[in-house]
Amino acid sequence: MIKKNSSIALFNEKQIRRHWDDEKELWYFSIIDVLGILTKSKNPQVYWRVLKKRLLDEGSNETVTKCNGLKMKSKDGRMRLTDVADTETLLRLIQSVPSPKVEPLKLWLAKVGYERIEEIEDPELAFDRAMKTYLQKGYSENWINQRLKTIEVRKELTDEWKQRGVKEGLEFAILTNEITKTWSGKSVKSYKKLKGLKKENLRDNMNNLELVLNMLAEVSTTEISKEKQPQTFFESKDIAIKGGDTAKKAREDIEKKTGKSAISSKNMKQLKS
Repeated sequence: MIKKNSSIALFNEKQIRRHWDDEKELWYFSIIDVLGILTKSKNPQVYWRVLKKRLLDEGSNETVTKCNGLKMKSKDGRMRLTDVADTETLLRLIQSVPSPKVEPLKLWLAKVGYERIEEIEDPELAFDRAMKTYLQKGYSENWINQRLKTIEVRKELTDEWKQRGVKEGLEFAILTNEITKTWSGKSVKSYKKLKGLKKENLRDNMNNLELVLNMLAEVSTTEISKEKQPQTFFESKDIAIKGGDTAKKAREDIEKKTGKSAISSKNMKQLKS
């Protein structure tokens, strides 16, 4: 059930049916299962219909339209169509549920929102909170320092991309994939699959060597971009490949001298065990 300051506990409920979309890299959860747990309603299907109507009346059309139908196994063992929502949409729905069990989650969301506003005003706070979070998760201080450096390097790269007219979202993702694919020989998706990851952050599951190589690729891309000043997305894509190639050469040299792959299949849970 929901624990104070925890949204994850709810989504890990065994009673909640969920589906992983490998293409979109998103979890989808059964809305009636979630509502059934939060409200203890004897008929969560009816509760969902009433809630859906109220949301539409309030003008929350976008939230409702994001709740798509998906076939999931029902109690009778048959695959039946049920409304599902991804994590973001589900959190929006949960905020509309008048239940004491939702209050801790609402407080947590408000706290996270407030912290995000603080971080916009003072970016250094984001690094301090990240340090504390990683320590709580059991990462070593050496790894954390390396990881925080990669965040700084990544920010410099994305700032450079913005200056060159690259659009956030899809175009950022394409360029990131080109960099990763060039230096590691694997796309972001296949790299995550190698480590047994789904929604988890790839960099959070890299060892020190992988982080350094990825950082070298991004630093190189930033510096080449500053020098070449690309005018189009395709020019930026070519530079991303060149930046990744710098780290690729370093990886191949390390592998030649050590006699083993610089790419690890272990995620951080396995690396810490």
